[in-house]
Amino acid sequence: MRFLAAFFRGQAKKGRYWISRGSLVLPPVLLWSGHTRAEYGLNFPQPAASVAQEIYDIHMLTMQVATALLIIVFSFVFYSLYFHRKSRGYKADQKFHDTWFGHWSWIIVPALVLGVDLTIASNANTVLEKVWEVPDDKDILDVKVTGHQWWWEFDYLDHGIKVESRYVPEEQSKDLYLREVDNRLVLPTGTKIRFLHTSADVLHAFWVPELAVKKDAIPGYVTETWVDLNREGVFRGQCAELCGTWHSRMPIVVESVSPEKFAAWTAEQKGIMQAAAEEASSDKTWTFEELMAKGEELYNTKCAACHQVTGAGLPPVFPPLKGSALAKGALAGHLEVVLKGKPGSAMPPWASLNDLEIAAIVTYERNAWGNDADGGSDRIVQPADVKQHR
Repeated sequence: MRFLAAFFRGQAKKGRYWISRGSLVLPPVLLWSGHTRAEYGLNFPQPAASVAQEIYDIHMLTMQVATALLIIVFSFVFYSLYFHRKSRGYKADQKFHDTWFGHWSWIIVPALVLGVDLTIASNANTVLEKVWEVPDDKDILDVKVTGHQWWWEFDYLDHGIKVESRYVPEEQSKDLYLREVDNRLVLPTGTKIRFLHTSADVLHAFWVPELAVKKDAIPGYVTETWVDLNREGVFRGQCAELCGTWHSRMPIVVESVSPEKFAAWTAEQKGIMQAAAEEASSDKTWTFEELMAKGEELYNTKCAACHQVTGAGLPPVFPPLKGSALAKGALAGHLEVVLKGKPGSAMPPWASLNDLEIAAIVTYERNAWGNDADGGSDRIVQPADVKQHR
């Protein structure tokens, strides 16, 4: 420490740095302060599924064997260093190979190690088969997991429910920065659950440590994993594949509940979806203010990740909408791009949204950020316009 302090003081005299002895002590102190200290853990998180528990048990077995071997080996080393040191007048034994242990140790020791390795490998292979072989159970719950830049989409195929899960901004998540979402993946305990993984754009990876699930989501492919949750709780994971600028904003939050609570949740979600469908299919003519309010909310959750809240985009991959020819041009062209996407670009189709949602988003894009400054027609888009264009 004195050497470092002297070095930096010497550099300071040369006009290169300014540093004091106290500032050298400050960084270690900050590392242990409540604001900078991370949540340290000495082991894997407590498993919440049966397969995860078996993986955890193998990990613990391996650690126990490795620790035992470490103690034995270092015991011999320390014993020899202490009792066979030169200061005690000990002379090296050159006849070790003439003893029975010297003859057979090169076979006995590797054989013992190999036997332990085979035991661990056999157990690991059994568990690995359970991980990859999805049970053929007629009551299994199928959940399609789709990765997007940068959010998750969960489809409960057996219930007709779709959930879009996005990260909650720092000012709303409190102490769960980049670890909280607006809509959690709700799953029941005591039920086998099959995940069908895919991606709508680039490579993503679904990873929740307590579930022992870590699977790549590949565009154009569907892969599967499964879990059976054995306890209630909230378990947090994240995308484990570098997928772009906002890769860190793809947390996963799984909420494990009882079958009774899950049934109540599914009924509630179906009611919400039914109400939204009825609202979108009505013949109501929406006011400009209603469309703009709904459009801003939808844009910020579905479009802002690429085109930014300010409409400035992230050129050249995500072009700006502010002042763009698309948002200020013919309505038919604008609807075409939103509904069907743009081939050869990062713009996906949004035809899965209902007519009201599309109308609100397009209305907002054609009027926000000064896009309506020069007047023009087609400033307000009604659900009937979207329905006709489909």
